Amino acid sequence: MEMTDKEYVESLVKRAHEAQRIADGFTQEYVDSLTRKIGWALVQPDTVDKIADFCLKETRMGTFVAKQGKLFKKVRGVLSDINPQKSVGVVEELPELGIRRLAKPVGVIGSLIPTTQPELCPATQAMLAVKARDAIVFAPHPRSQKTTLMVTDIIRGVLKKNGAPEDLVICIENPTMEKSTELMKQSDLVIATGGAGMVKAAYSSGTPAYGVGVGNAVVVVDETADLKEAAYNIHISKVFDYASGCSCDNSIVVQESIYDEFMECLKAEGAHRITAEQKPQLLKAIWPQWPENHVLNRDIVTQPAKRIADIAGIDDVPADCEFILVEEDGYGEAHPFSGEKLCVVLTVYKYGRFQEAIDIVNGIHDYQGAGHSCGIQTKNDDHALELALKTHTTRVMVRQPQSVGNSGDWNNGMPFTGSLGCGTWGGNIVSENITLKHFLNNTWLSTPIRGVIPSDEELFGDAMKD
Repeated sequence: MEMTDKEYVESLVKRAHEAQRIADGFTQEYVDSLTRKIGWALVQPDTVDKIADFCLKETRMGTFVAKQGKLFKKVRGVLSDINPQKSVGVVEELPELGIRRLAKPVGVIGSLIPTTQPELCPATQAMLAVKARDAIVFAPHPRSQKTTLMVTDIIRGVLKKNGAPEDLVICIENPTMEKSTELMKQSDLVIATGGAGMVKAAYSSGTPAYGVGVGNAVVVVDETADLKEAAYNIHISKVFDYASGCSCDNSIVVQESIYDEFMECLKAEGAHRITAEQKPQLLKAIWPQWPENHVLNRDIVTQPAKRIADIAGIDDVPADCEFILVEEDGYGEAHPFSGEKLCVVLTVYKYGRFQEAIDIVNGIHDYQGAGHSCGIQTKNDDHALELALKTHTTRVMVRQPQSVGNSGDWNNGMPFTGSLGCGTWGGNIVSENITLKHFLNNTWLSTPIRGVIPSDEELFGDAMKD
């Protein structure tokens, strides 16, 4: 008799729990060795090429080179972050407080994998799970399930070869919404990397969950920016993997005194600015049912600029166009170009005073993308700080390609990850990159100290004079 979806997931979670109970006894040296060996297997050139090629053929999204780059960079980056970190036993001591912190596994993690990152998320999350002595079960998107399964099988092979239970890492086969729902209910922790609906379902599952908010990154370009460098950074960020990542630039906000010059700099980077008359054509190509709904046209998602132009019936876009510019002066439901587009279309705004730029960023994020990220191309540190202070965002990237930097880069201090928490602004419990510490439970061992009770003067200060 064929198993129900509930029974199927129960069988996977049972296997994962059995494997995790074995991993609970692993030493620090052993989990360190396992994670390094998993990482090494995943960055072998032949393996990377095989995964990238298969992923591109299965999803028909993004580019081969970008998928190579993600694996080469992020696997190394995550390992660079976690190699020196302790995850077994006493991991921190605060003798002045009489406190020792002990790290322990959370158990079985249920991870929902988005169709835009089916190669990256399982690779990095499996390393974090093994380092933490957790088991992890992936629920891939149906459109990219075989890619996630391929990555999972490679990791399982490493575990088996090195004497660890293969079932520390499992992938659901023939995924369905019902199986994903069951996984969320039956796991000890859920990690939901994907759209707002997925995150809401994770938080409604009854299981502790880390969700990530909707990406809709906005970048300000002020009058002090190096315009050629800024245009290059925006180009790199916008076209990486044909805008498959949630961190790619969706809008830029440009100071009016350098607006025309900056448009020329973007043109030199391969951008094409459409006319006001062509704007409705592009809108209908991206959101065919607008204004009834804002569902993206699957045929334009992570596709080359020329293909998007052809779908829109815009004939004057050059064959070598890298990304398309569309000018906008509003945001919200009535202005869909202010939202996330998952394609190489970049919305352009103009501002006068710097406060206007902040207002535009906040207005856009009130519509979509609150809490995720924004950036600024500037030489004025006061502007960078003001943008960070006055926007509801967890990441503000300065003079960097947004999509390359905010999930970790060798040229900044952001932790490497494939999942970005967006704080309460984005409906998330964390306002930071999801890393090893989020895969661990803590036990706090407290011993007596010679405490000192502060005086009322120290505690209340000037309040005592009222």
